[in-house]
Amino acid sequence: MSELKKTYTEKVDVCVVGAGHAGCEAALACARLGLETVIFTVSVESIALMPCNPNVGGSSKGHLVRELDALGGEMGKNIDKTFIQSKMLNVSKGPAVHSLRAQADKQNYTREMRRTLENQEHLTIKQGEVCNIFAEEGEDGKKYVTGVQIATGGVYECKAIVLCTGTYLNARCLCGENITHTGPNGLMAATHLSESLEKIGVELRRFKTGTPARMDGRTLDYSKMEEQFGDKKVVPFSFSTNPDDVQIDQVSCWLTYTNEKTHEIIRNNLDRSPIYAGVIEGTGPRYCPSIEDKVVKFADKDRHQIFIEPEGLYTNEMYVGGMSSSLPEDVQLKMYRTVPGLEHCKIVRNAYAIEYDCIDANQLYATLEFKKINGLFAGGQFNGSSGYEEAAAQGLVAGINAAMHILGKEPLVIDRSEGYIGVLIDDLVTKESFEPYRMMTSRSEYRLLLRQDNADLRLRKKGYEVGLITKEQYDHVLLKEQQIKEEVDRLQHTMIGANKTVQDFLTSKESAPLKTACSLAELMCRPELSYEMLSEIDPDRPVLSEEVIDQVNINVKYDGYIKRQIKQVEQFKKIENKKIPKDIDYEKVNSLRIEARQKLEKYRPVNVGQASRISGVSPADISVLLIYLEQVYYAKEKKNG
Repeated sequence: MSELKKTYTEKVDVCVVGAGHAGCEAALACARLGLETVIFTVSVESIALMPCNPNVGGSSKGHLVRELDALGGEMGKNIDKTFIQSKMLNVSKGPAVHSLRAQADKQNYTREMRRTLENQEHLTIKQGEVCNIFAEEGEDGKKYVTGVQIATGGVYECKAIVLCTGTYLNARCLCGENITHTGPNGLMAATHLSESLEKIGVELRRFKTGTPARMDGRTLDYSKMEEQFGDKKVVPFSFSTNPDDVQIDQVSCWLTYTNEKTHEIIRNNLDRSPIYAGVIEGTGPRYCPSIEDKVVKFADKDRHQIFIEPEGLYTNEMYVGGMSSSLPEDVQLKMYRTVPGLEHCKIVRNAYAIEYDCIDANQLYATLEFKKINGLFAGGQFNGSSGYEEAAAQGLVAGINAAMHILGKEPLVIDRSEGYIGVLIDDLVTKESFEPYRMMTSRSEYRLLLRQDNADLRLRKKGYEVGLITKEQYDHVLLKEQQIKEEVDRLQHTMIGANKTVQDFLTSKESAPLKTACSLAELMCRPELSYEMLSEIDPDRPVLSEEVIDQVNINVKYDGYIKRQIKQVEQFKKIENKKIPKDIDYEKVNSLRIEARQKLEKYRPVNVGQASRISGVSPADISVLLIYLEQVYYAKEKKNG
């Protein structure tokens, strides 16, 4: 819509396009760093909307929310204010995979985030569809963003733009043969921005995702389902939340299963599914498949788990987790009514698939800035990811780096050894992805170090250096760090003899008696013993907070494994610290294979570590690159001191 008439002009520092989970974090970060920021949304009612599942966190996703909070983000604080059930997942396994998950009151979650945005200094909310992105070519031949234009003609001149368009770009929703050109939840799609983005050099592609039906809870028979309770003691997402404030009365969720009758109905109607009829162009998420995909791809399974989850305290609507679909409405009703407890269900909202425009994130640096367009940043599902948590994490990083770009400060880059956020962004910008990216604990090489419980110890300093964490918050982490170290040292140097008191204690805990003296730390390494238990034979134990005790337990019990991963990280850092100059000409790197040269030119990695993770770049190519860098660049740097 380049011909759109200009009706008025305003000047701001940052424009954030989209007010979903990514856009909210980006806008808040910029505004809190003192920059005049405007956030655009097709509807103010869609701020922090949860168009799909009514929860935050989950396996690995809980890590992202904790890390986001440690950096100064808002999602953790907001879910702490609006959850209706909370549960720590994977508690039967090691601490590396423990992950917090909370059911949200959807309406309240949106309302509270909107309130936060509305009361944030330097931040303006503007309802309007962004149609044009303006960028001018500089003297160096690179493009620089100058502003955006909305459908009513208004122009907002700015120094940086953050694209957080979610699933709205050229969106269309599909329910069987019925296709509507809308965004999620029937909201207006953004139909003009894609053309403008392509004009300035942004390459787009089509992805798809979906959501299950919502049921009238009064029509379900919960006696045929398994009740799922929240934790008796709730752990907050945010490190700033007082744990006493989240001990609330919780609602239940419910578990049921599909069966062969369900699967038969689905198989008999695959020709009416847009996915299998070839109507859907976009690629869907492999790790969050529709029920049609599950039945076809996992034909050996005779049932699939279905979670019935409340959408909030304000409504009777129930979310049917694990059963997203794009089948026609009549087929949906038939298949849902074969599930135990859903025999007489009434559908409030049909399940549907949604297609939308997004990008291949290899167009971005790890800062989430476009390589070819200065000042243009991107976050969330627009980058080819899926999930609220992945979106929020990217939005925060994109927003911070848009601010750093304007303020002339060093950008924030979190590497793979520092956080799940680093893994997420590194995977997006360096690895080929042909489907919506979903975070999983298995994607992290250093997950014993990157636990959700120590996110503040890992990332609070970065949040403080950026300016989103207060000195008081940072001092709290420094004190916590000191207390953990001092207590671990004390345990390692406090010796316990094989006297009667100790032996009686060990016998009472069904633990083997001592043959010789040992340290308290050595005793703690026994699986049946813990720090709390040892208080009976440890009279000098100091009074410590629960969060410090948790860290002491983990640091002592997993000491060997942690030290091993720290060594792996040290090796990783060596290659990550070998920077690749931005002006490198890969055509001059002799002996580099053609495929490697093409991939390196396409991705333009910033360091050798990133280069080594690009598909098509072999270890031999990395060796060639290292030799070239040593001869041409590193030697020159050493010579110049």
